[in-house]
Amino acid sequence: MFVPSVPFQRSDRGQMSADMTAESESTPQARPESLSTDAAALYSVSQLARQLGVTARTIRFYEDKHLISPQRAGTTRVYAHRDRARLMLILRGKRLGFSLREIKEFLDLYDVDPAHHVQLRQLLAGVRKRMGKLREQRAAIDESMTELAEIERQCEAVLASRAT
Repeated sequence: MFVPSVPFQRSDRGQMSADMTAESESTPQARPESLSTDAAALYSVSQLARQLGVTARTIRFYEDKHLISPQRAGTTRVYAHRDRARLMLILRGKRLGFSLREIKEFLDLYDVDPAHHVQLRQLLAGVRKRMGKLREQRAAIDESMTELAEIERQCEAVLASRAT
């Protein structure tokens, strides 16, 4: 199997190329742990997955949802710095509890709003909405913890009274 040993690079004419090495599936090969953030660098799905701590399947899922659009070098997907940045934003948005629809709307605004005013206003509104939901969840958790602590206290009291 041929796998890229270094990130893909654009040539002077804009064509994609990579240093390729043959690698047996059973023979691990040393690879750089961190990828360059060079805007001209292109990455394979496995390099990007390793860099971002996700699976290749996760990256392909976001591609299927049209959140990222990798280029092709033959039949191989190659991801540009822009795709890497978008994936980082997607993962952060998911971690913060935003839906893929909300994330896509936010990312799509980047291209149509050069000054990013609409994007920032939408982000601010989304952040405030999410913070409100988290406050509600925290209140519900606090209420549940109080109730569970009372049940715990009652159980301990009953067990203590039966032990004597």
